[in-house]
Amino acid sequence: MFFYLSKIFGFFVQPLNFSILLLAVGLLAIFLGWRRTGFTLDIAAAAILILSAWTSFGAVLLNPLEERFARPAGLPESVDGIVVLGGGFEGAINKARGGYEMNSGGDRFVEAAILGRRYPGAKIVVTGGTGALILKGEGDADTAPRLLTALGVAPERLILENRSRNTHENAVFTKELVTPKAGETWLLVTSAFHMPRSMALFRKAGFEVRPWPVDYRTSGVEGFGVFRDNAADALQNTTVAIREWIGLLAYWLSGRIDEPFPGPA
Repeated sequence: MFFYLSKIFGFFVQPLNFSILLLAVGLLAIFLGWRRTGFTLDIAAAAILILSAWTSFGAVLLNPLEERFARPAGLPESVDGIVVLGGGFEGAINKARGGYEMNSGGDRFVEAAILGRRYPGAKIVVTGGTGALILKGEGDADTAPRLLTALGVAPERLILENRSRNTHENAVFTKELVTPKAGETWLLVTSAFHMPRSMALFRKAGFEVRPWPVDYRTSGVEGFGVFRDNAADALQNTTVAIREWIGLLAYWLSGRIDEPFPGPA
């Protein structure tokens, strides 16, 4: 139930979708004669879109998430395994065309291949099934072998977990699959903004990992301003930031993580 509620709620809190909903309700209110209410809702819809697309509001929201877990200054001496969270492939396209088209989170898999070359003895775990409610596609764990082997990773090094639909299941199912041993070093590769929730969930699952953030969306020096980025990217940043902050709150309230804003131990 949590999975379905999170997807439905997540759809409506996206700035673009929420603005369209407000606009539609506002127009309906005007049609029914509630002009003041209707105009107020329509102005609110316009304000949300302007704030989300024409300012750096999204980057300001994202930056604390990205800064929470810094990438280690030096490389570990040895690594037993690398866990890569899904979310970097265009699942619907890859299911239809059989390739490995990546989205903005594709850095996760490029970094996994780089780390795999640096640590030739490390296992590489890709965790991620199909997490969409409507648009069905190929899970990242099913697509990843085509890309990683093309980049030189030996197939026998790959461990694939394709059942998980969200980060909670990523952590639980991955631990069950690899059964990490005490003293082993495992790296967790995911987008920097996603690292606080991911680290908290792996801790909760009893799987000790070291953060290896990638896919940064901010420079860290934007500050708040107008027209700092193109509108599409600014809107995407706002959408991602709101989704992640609400995700942290929801996971904390539901007991899936132990603190609302997880940080380094």
